[in-house]
Amino acid sequence: QLQLVESGGGLVQPGGSLRLSCAASGFTLDDYAIGWFRQAPGKEREGVSCIDGGGGTTVYVDSVKGRFTISRDNAKTTVYLQMNSLKPEDTAIYYCAVDRGYYCSGLYDYWGPGTQVTVSS
Repeated sequence: QLQLVESGGGLVQPGGSLRLSCAASGFTLDDYAIGWFRQAPGKEREGVSCIDGGGGTTVYVDSVKGRFTISRDNAKTTVYLQMNSLKPEDTAIYYCAVDRGYYCSGLYDYWGPGTQVTVSS
């Protein structure tokens, strides 16, 4: 059974860092791109970043470029999102999702339950 579980969220001060993890099971992680998304209260879900199956191609939304880094360890079946220089506007529930293919297509079928990130002093 395909499963994604996010972890690593929490409360951090502005300017701080967090590393989110997305642990995958029930499928061959190497074959699929993985995306990170977030949803803040009262706002629509937003795509944050995506990494292809081999980790060679990554994409980011403009608002996190230079601050967030997506990576993956297929041997550990885990995808990471390193978040630095966090801002209050980064506060949201963060989700990972499995793309339909090896490359980032923007089409996702399976989602994790999410992890809360709160940036506040």
